[in-house]
Amino acid sequence: MSMVTVVKGKVDLRRDNGSLIRTIVTSKAVSADINAAQTHILITYDGGKVDLRKENGALVRTIVTSKAADARFSGSNIVVRLENGKTELRKENGSLISII
Repeated sequence: MSMVTVVKGKVDLRRDNGSLIRTIVTSKAVSADINAAQTHILITYDGGKVDLRKENGALVRTIVTSKAADARFSGSNIVVRLENGKTELRKENGSLISII
């Protein structure tokens, strides 16, 4: 079981005991989330960009390019909370399902 931590813009993948597995991003991150299967990590940056990365840190795709405040996994989908208060539900490939 693994977890992600965000400290001063740096995203680390850690074991349950807190030991470092690897650093995923070194700067500008404001939040991160790991999926239930622990194969993908969502990273929200201070500019509002959201990236989907593999657990090894490799970029899979950019989900949103701007205006995101936070992003979380919801089952196999991604929930993106925007700066204007709206919420987008997206597929893992980035395509928009709905706006709430």
